[in-house]
Amino acid sequence: MSEAMRIAALNDAFRARIGDPQAGKFYVTDGVSSCGHAFVAKAIAAVKAFVAFTPDNDPYGEHDFGSVVIDGQKLFWKIDYFDRADPDLASPDASDASVTERVLTIMLAEEW
Repeated sequence: MSEAMRIAALNDAFRARIGDPQAGKFYVTDGVSSCGHAFVAKAIAAVKAFVAFTPDNDPYGEHDFGSVVIDGQKLFWKIDYFDRADPDLASPDASDASVTERVLTIMLAEEW
């Protein structure tokens, strides 16, 4: 399995478990939060279910970014990789879950 495929599998598993503190951290921006609890719940569900990866939106095959539309609002989501030993640093190897803390952010497109 290639490194990109390992990262994609870890990212897919992480997204499926958004909200589980053992999986990693996730955030919604102030713009998303201001749309209300029901909107946030729909956004989280859409990110969890996202499978529309294409070479245009996923050029590296890592499943680390996507776009969804909720109630007419375009949202982006992205996954960043941090070093578990020092969260101020990038992960030394995003394909290794033992050294990588995944952080997912959901934002309105205009917040990008």
